[in-house]
Amino acid sequence: MPLKAVLFDLGLTLTKTASFPEIYRRILARFGVTASLDAIVRAQNATEGEFDTATYDESRRKQFWTDYNASLLEKLGIEEKRVFLAAQIDELWWKCSHVQVYPDAESTLSHLRAKGLKLGLVSNGFKQDLKHILGELGLKKWFDVVVCIESCNCAKPDKEIFLYALDKLGVKPSEAIFIGDSVVHDYEGASNVGIKPLLIDREGKIQGRYDKIASLTELLTIV
Repeated sequence: MPLKAVLFDLGLTLTKTASFPEIYRRILARFGVTASLDAIVRAQNATEGEFDTATYDESRRKQFWTDYNASLLEKLGIEEKRVFLAAQIDELWWKCSHVQVYPDAESTLSHLRAKGLKLGLVSNGFKQDLKHILGELGLKKWFDVVVCIESCNCAKPDKEIFLYALDKLGVKPSEAIFIGDSVVHDYEGASNVGIKPLLIDREGKIQGRYDKIASLTELLTIV
């Protein structure tokens, strides 16, 4: 079947930010709290198993992230002003993340749109965060549909989030391709639905027999 739509992941595909532990380290440093990146990674891994983002409720957004941050801070051994710091991490997150668009992103999206292709974004982010990022970076204008965790109460690699995006675009799995940076969430998730996946590997670090591109510009030689 002819290609009708191109779907994208967001983080590390179209945009980049400082890493999660680096953002945490920066915010804590503002309040005179020191934590190593390794310790933050360990605390993050331990905390993520306690919070199910697939059941995230936007109406409780601030409480969700305050609770998440408080749990992570507890694992870091931070007792003093823990609730205050947990709220500040949520408040200052995007100010300290240094989010940027990859240089090849908008030109690629523009060329794909000029080819008459529908464009979609499927992210494991949350509505308010995506609204902030896409608005700040001027990316929303390119997409016919933006799908996040709250859209269907699930996250990649769950089949439903991909099927939801396809339904909104009015295309079949065989009429779409998906570009993302994660083997499990993006590549395998899309493949399990019948969407042709492409793995973007900008630094050539991903091992394995995957259909890969090194840049978004390279995508234009395929579609």
